[in-house]
Amino acid sequence: MNPKSTLNIAGHPTHPMLIPFPVAFVVGTLVTDILHSQSDDPFWPAASNWMLTAGLVMAALAALAGLTDFFGDSRIRSLRAAWLHMIGNIVLVLIEAVSLWRRVVQGPDFIVPTGLALSLIAVALLLFNGWKGWEMVYRHRVGVSEETSNSAR
Repeated sequence: MNPKSTLNIAGHPTHPMLIPFPVAFVVGTLVTDILHSQSDDPFWPAASNWMLTAGLVMAALAALAGLTDFFGDSRIRSLRAAWLHMIGNIVLVLIEAVSLWRRVVQGPDFIVPTGLALSLIAVALLLFNGWKGWEMVYRHRVGVSEETSNSAR
């Protein structure tokens, strides 16, 4: 029997439904930071702040779903990939929260080079965390229903 996703909607795990949003916002922050580094247009730092804010809000929702799954099935907690995925995402959220805070306090001058560097680190962490999430689903079958597993054969 596969490790189960304990938070789902009509049998569909909620965590995978939510993660595309913070991923898009974190990558979007990097893109708007790069555009700001090439332009004096005040739109880009404002867009970066909105991207960061939306990314943090959606990351919190995805984290709630992920933590529900993590604590809902001991088999998930026994996976090294699950721990690395969780810790990596906590570090990612902390980096993004500090970045947003410094942007609000210091303004657009923070973005180049420090904010841009933090955005690059965040995207690198995102790749690592996504890899670990992939490992949980495709190697350890976390959240994959038995019906899906058997019908695919």
